[in-house]
Amino acid sequence: MGAKMMILSLTIFLAWSTDQSHAAKTRYYNFDIIMKNITRVCHTRSVVTVNGQFPGPKIVVREGDRLIVKVTNYVQNNVTIHWHGVRQIRTGWYDGPAYVTQCPIQTGQNYVYNFTIVGQRGTLFWHAHISWMRSSLYGPIIILPKKGVPYPFTKPYKEVPILFGEWFNTDPEAIIAQSFQTGAGPNVSDAYTINGLPGLLYNCSSKDTFKLKVKPGKTYLLRLVNAALNDELFFSIANHTLTVVDADALYVKPFSTSVLLITPGQTTNVLLHTHTVCPKSTFLMTAHPYATGQGTFDNSTVAGLLEYEPVSHMKNLPLMKPNLPAMNDTSFATNFTRKLRSLANAEYPANVPKFIDRHFFFTVGLGANPCPKNGTCQGPNGTKLTSTINNVSFVLPTTAMLQAHYSGKSKGVYTTDFPVYPLYPFNYTGTPPNNTFVTNGTKVVVLNYNTSVELVMQDTSILGSESHPLHLHGFNFFVVGTGFGNFNPIKDPIKYNLVDPVERNTIGVPDGGWVAIRFFADNPGVWFMHCHLEVHTSWGLKMAWVVNDGPLASQKLPPPPSDLPVC
Repeated sequence: MGAKMMILSLTIFLAWSTDQSHAAKTRYYNFDIIMKNITRVCHTRSVVTVNGQFPGPKIVVREGDRLIVKVTNYVQNNVTIHWHGVRQIRTGWYDGPAYVTQCPIQTGQNYVYNFTIVGQRGTLFWHAHISWMRSSLYGPIIILPKKGVPYPFTKPYKEVPILFGEWFNTDPEAIIAQSFQTGAGPNVSDAYTINGLPGLLYNCSSKDTFKLKVKPGKTYLLRLVNAALNDELFFSIANHTLTVVDADALYVKPFSTSVLLITPGQTTNVLLHTHTVCPKSTFLMTAHPYATGQGTFDNSTVAGLLEYEPVSHMKNLPLMKPNLPAMNDTSFATNFTRKLRSLANAEYPANVPKFIDRHFFFTVGLGANPCPKNGTCQGPNGTKLTSTINNVSFVLPTTAMLQAHYSGKSKGVYTTDFPVYPLYPFNYTGTPPNNTFVTNGTKVVVLNYNTSVELVMQDTSILGSESHPLHLHGFNFFVVGTGFGNFNPIKDPIKYNLVDPVERNTIGVPDGGWVAIRFFADNPGVWFMHCHLEVHTSWGLKMAWVVNDGPLASQKLPPPPSDLPVC
């Protein structure tokens, strides 16, 4: 009897130990927002940072972990932090966009972000979500699978975050303020960066070059993040092939490519298989913009180095350079994007909405506001440049929309009459209308809990067509269709992919084309949707979805935290 009891106790203990080893953890971080003098491309300026780091600190969690981050603001600017791509299921108070889910954290104040990573694994990132502060306030979020759960691909020898960013020789806040004043496009960045370093192709930057040291015959997982403010990027490593395995923290069907496209707000995990024999060469990894609009852009190239170890005794190893597509190569961008597919298997299903409750058609593009009386404006024909969704240029309120929604006091904060279709249809990709003026307002769409949504986003030719990377907070969505020209509601849905469409949180609306997405509105709260080209967000290419509570307790937004900042 005693022996049986001992065996039973041991079995229970082992089962408990195994369960504990798989148990989620709570992980704590402190983010102090402080100024730091940083020098790049021969220019030194005082930069807003987290903990004095540029880029900011790496967050590492496992799927299912709870994350608690105390953010304390020691600078003069107001600050918020957005956890880009994190679903924030019933934790919308911690999503981060200023005046949407929270008031900013003011000087000398702090706020504790507290949320759980649910059903995601891969790479996301955090960044400031107020004005252009994210130019220096950003860092990676590494989401490992639950303990004991393998990757659905070759286990990498090593994992390396690679963050693309932009460097400005002058304060980005001053740049966007000048643009608002003049009505013209803002000055562009002075360099692109890889992990904060511009690289050897820029002036006086050879010492500021990211170096990836690898061993032959190994597999490396590169966690790519485009944290640039205003530019989609092509990326390649000379003489090496990359295998795409994950997009926006969701696994995809693996495919190989020598070049990839990554828009601001997107993340991509790729496997790098190094050569089996140590080559007698050094390899450049480079990125330059994919740009389709009529405005000016930073047309420079950032470079890092891929170096094999042990280092060859040969001096002056030949430097191999990759071939990147032309900066306006929409054909490559389209073909690359279409290769992305969900795994759609038993373990990682693609739960695509098959029956749709509500259909929406949004035009996205540029527009103009009249110049103020007695003013001088440098936009087209003396106007001020702006941008819109369905010809509405979104105006941020002066208080947090989520608090207004939760308290039932939305009057004077926002209205619920956002147009679900364009009020004045036209040939969206043909000759634009003569009148390019827009409506300005704080308008939202209200959805009942768990509504199945189909949204078609259509680029327009007003002041020039271009690609727009649209990011949706609080949800992932399935990209069920895309095409060029005007969306045809009769013919195009027949060609939708409802079997294994890629699932992500940020998607490029094609230059002169359209994209269709589907999602379930299964997350109560107020959720921002906007172009992730920061200049277009600043000009108003944004809106919000209000998702009402469901009937069950598990479908309702909890009360706000006690330390929620006030405006």
